Amino acid sequence: MNALHVEVAILGGGLVGASAALALRRAGVATALIERGQCGARASGVNFGGVRRQGRSPEQLHLAQRAHGIWARLPEIIGTDGEYVRSGHLKLARSQADLEKLAAYRDKVRDFDLGLEIIDGASLRRRFPALGSDIAGGSLCPEDGQANPRLVAPAFARAAAHAGAHVLENCAIQHADTQGGDFLLSAADGRRIRSEILINAAGAWGAAVAAWFSDHLPLQVKYPTMLVTEPLTPQIGVSLGVEGGGFYARQVARGNVVMGGGYGVALPGDRSRPGRAALSELGRTAPAVLPALACASVIRCWSGIEGYFADKNPVIGFSRNVPRLLHAFGFSGGGFQIAPAVGEALADMVTGRGGLAMAERFCPGRWG
Repeated sequence: MNALHVEVAILGGGLVGASAALALRRAGVATALIERGQCGARASGVNFGGVRRQGRSPEQLHLAQRAHGIWARLPEIIGTDGEYVRSGHLKLARSQADLEKLAAYRDKVRDFDLGLEIIDGASLRRRFPALGSDIAGGSLCPEDGQANPRLVAPAFARAAAHAGAHVLENCAIQHADTQGGDFLLSAADGRRIRSEILINAAGAWGAAVAAWFSDHLPLQVKYPTMLVTEPLTPQIGVSLGVEGGGFYARQVARGNVVMGGGYGVALPGDRSRPGRAALSELGRTAPAVLPALACASVIRCWSGIEGYFADKNPVIGFSRNVPRLLHAFGFSGGGFQIAPAVGEALADMVTGRGGLAMAERFCPGRWG
């Protein structure tokens, strides 16, 4: 079988890979997007759906601000809004010390113009009466929001295909090598892809792909636990988080409350299931944050598979060992919002049109 020859091959059909494929095609670059299953079916399609800038490190905020503009233009870019709404993101403080941390963060990122508003407990309860009485206060980012992850990543892949990318689904790569200065990828079904540049956007499997080329990166795989309730009467319009982590929630237009916190466990065949301890903790935390959840029925729970680095920053950069190998994975549970900007940044790096702000914080060689 003759190999498909492209300028850039992308391993991983999640939101990062699909947005990179679309950006590359808009720049006129011959591109193949390779996914062993269905595009957007892994972490990009089963995550919480929060589209937030608040809480990110300054280095990530450069990407988050770029992504903020992309999210506003989804219909023109991918043909759907993906149920994206700028509902606001409210980060809750369970103590006065936590509220002071939120205020310190607001001051630290003031130059990014997030519009953060610190709200004390009494004012918070007047504005958001559905919240529990023990919440000390919160930080509101009014233009952050939420979207439906099941719609967004597949739509980016479809848009990339419409723009001329070769989208190869159910294409499990079994062998990868360099040959004559190019990358040669061989799939289980006999398909072969040859490319001048390879982007590793394989998510939780990114470190395994990197190891094919002797790039050994300290990725840890975790399995976030999430659940959704039956439709409820309107409780809260903003997306919720908690200072220090452990709980997040949002109510969608249909009334269902999507929430998550804690981690599940791995199952054979690259699958996972929710963790019992995580579900128990959600059962205790959720009613304390939103008392209406005390009697709500859970209709579904699930777990994703995601890659984490200890510093919570992804790897975005060229390999130190292999020329023209570009890594982009390990978004540590926070990749959904910034992924469209990462895709554009990857296209810029490939075409020599630009790079990343504070690139050393994302460099694959930052561990020495």
